[in-house]
Amino acid sequence: MSRRVVRQSKFRHVFGQAAKADQSYEDIRVSKVTWDSSFCAVNPKFLAIIVEAGGGGAFIVLPLAKTGRVDKNYPLVTGHTAPVLDIDWCPHNDNVIASASDDTTIMVWQIPDYTPVRNITEPVITLEGHSKRVGILSWHPTARNVLLSAGGDNVIIIWNVGTGEVLLSLDDLHPDVIHSVCWNSNGSLIATTCKDKTLRIIDPRKGQVVAERFAAHEGMRPMRAVFTRQGHIFTTGFTRMSQRELGLWDPNNFEEPVALQEMDTSNGVLLPFYDPDSSIVYLCGKGDSSIRYFEITEEAPYVHYLNTFSSKEPQRGVGFMPKRGLDVSKCEIARFYKLHERKCEPIIMTVPRKSDLFQDDLYPDTPGPEPALEADEWLAGQDAEPVLISLKDGYVPPKHRELRVTKRNILDVRPPAGPRRSQSASDAPLAQQHTLETILEEIKALRERVQAQEQRITALENMLCELVDGTD
Repeated sequence: MSRRVVRQSKFRHVFGQAAKADQSYEDIRVSKVTWDSSFCAVNPKFLAIIVEAGGGGAFIVLPLAKTGRVDKNYPLVTGHTAPVLDIDWCPHNDNVIASASDDTTIMVWQIPDYTPVRNITEPVITLEGHSKRVGILSWHPTARNVLLSAGGDNVIIIWNVGTGEVLLSLDDLHPDVIHSVCWNSNGSLIATTCKDKTLRIIDPRKGQVVAERFAAHEGMRPMRAVFTRQGHIFTTGFTRMSQRELGLWDPNNFEEPVALQEMDTSNGVLLPFYDPDSSIVYLCGKGDSSIRYFEITEEAPYVHYLNTFSSKEPQRGVGFMPKRGLDVSKCEIARFYKLHERKCEPIIMTVPRKSDLFQDDLYPDTPGPEPALEADEWLAGQDAEPVLISLKDGYVPPKHRELRVTKRNILDVRPPAGPRRSQSASDAPLAQQHTLETILEEIKALRERVQAQEQRITALENMLCELVDGTD
């Protein structure tokens, strides 16, 4: 009698667990916009969530440590004149975030390490080039200040955020609305899915479609695609009978899928989050109350189901923490930030291990915050793999770094409203001086506020003492 052999994998017993109630973020009015983005972005310093806002679009940025109930007057990042549809943290600067909006613009923001007193209303730079709403943002994985945007005008634009100029514009490659865009690991190719049901692999610098597959999933509902570590494409979509489906494809042979699996009949679009270090893909459906996860290997059937994390509440969106933001001492291999209607709840994925030592096999060197290329080098045709860091001693975020924007090109794109003044080498120190003065003003205002509150408390205590003495 033959015994069934269990597949060997260190991730077979990965389990998900919701964080304790005091580690959640309460009383956040999560956006109700009908758009299939994650509405949440997270890095080792901050959590950003798109929120409901009257008279425009806004999102809230919270330090990760600021758990519990969020004050209703907590400062927001406002500036868009229509709802914000997507946000994405820069992988090379934890204080820089980009936002895309229904107002056709992209704004790039510098988030201070301290908690601001008022709403942040002035972006570092505004990028204008789309004629319809912008719903997708993605930073280049290895080149500094390179940002991709895709809009309802079926155009993909790649920007140099440091100068505000358009590096590349891919106008004629998509005949219909673009559903998703994903870079490969070194940023030489992008994978896109479109309403015309075609999966495309594009070389953005040549402006050419390298490979394409029509009807990777036959259903009409939106499809998603991500690159895997092996260079394959992992997709989620729908069958003709509206069943949710996942697929794995080899771009060198798009005729037949490497793997194709039907899942269930729910109608929420599955958002795939891929971890290249463990080769695990997590599937989070908007409106679902579960997160399924699969391991992708080079052995048949190639996509192996691991487990499902289930909870009672459906998710409005999900944020995925980069590997360098995880707690390696607890064998944490992934962390999600699940959006409810009025709160955000961390979900922690852990590999059970008895030893307290650093687990080398779970944490290979992972992409760090240093870019491998400058924007001009990438545009000239250079490619480079991400600069890796070790997580053995835990990741320490670098000190606050300012996003430098070269004024020369900004003036070419958007003329200044005030009188012109000559550019000089003293501009950078002046900008730093202005930032320092702003910080000092805010500190002064906070100090005065604290003193006023102390005086009020003293006066109230004196009144209470008088009342008590009077009753005696």
